[in-house]
Amino acid sequence: MIKLYGLRMSNYYSLVKAVLIEKGLEFEEIKAPPTQKEDNLARSPMGKMPSIEVDGVYLSESLAIVNYLERIQPEPSLLPADPVEAAKAIELALHIKLNVELAARRLLPAAMFGGTASEELIESTRQEVLRGMQAVSALLVCKPYAAGDSFTIADMYLNYSMGLATSISTKMFDHDLLADYPQVSELLSMLAERPSIARVTQEAASK
Repeated sequence: MIKLYGLRMSNYYSLVKAVLIEKGLEFEEIKAPPTQKEDNLARSPMGKMPSIEVDGVYLSESLAIVNYLERIQPEPSLLPADPVEAAKAIELALHIKLNVELAARRLLPAAMFGGTASEELIESTRQEVLRGMQAVSALLVCKPYAAGDSFTIADMYLNYSMGLATSISTKMFDHDLLADYPQVSELLSMLAERPSIARVTQEAASK
């Protein structure tokens, strides 16, 4: 039995949970907030969420966990069979995560938790996030899914990264991140109805 550690409020926890459901794997959810306590650092060296445990072995970082799940349960696959198409799906997922969501996350304390941010940080983050969206748009296929005709890991990262990035952008620099990208909004609406994602959303709301 796979043990999933973290909190349902975490977008990356939700992403891993959705992948577990998508692949029909049995798992147990264990509440574990992000701390620097010894037991948590044993599971996740940076103390972040999520992490999983399999037969006493811990894994952290969502992409590493998804790669493991893809290998132990190849079907349904979250990567195309073609090596180039698979690489492009991962490339897109990483641009979404690194250049949009994690860029915007620098303003998370100010946007969500009453912190402060300098005008310089706000402006540099705005520029970086908008440039990240341009990069993502250049790679998006949306026919009908993010990376092509099949549901892939890129769709998972789009679904679980874009919400936070959009919320931060709206609050911190009064910009609707998706205004210029209607294809992304349409895809997100479609993804919200996917059974694995819908279940994660429902269970998070009833926590």
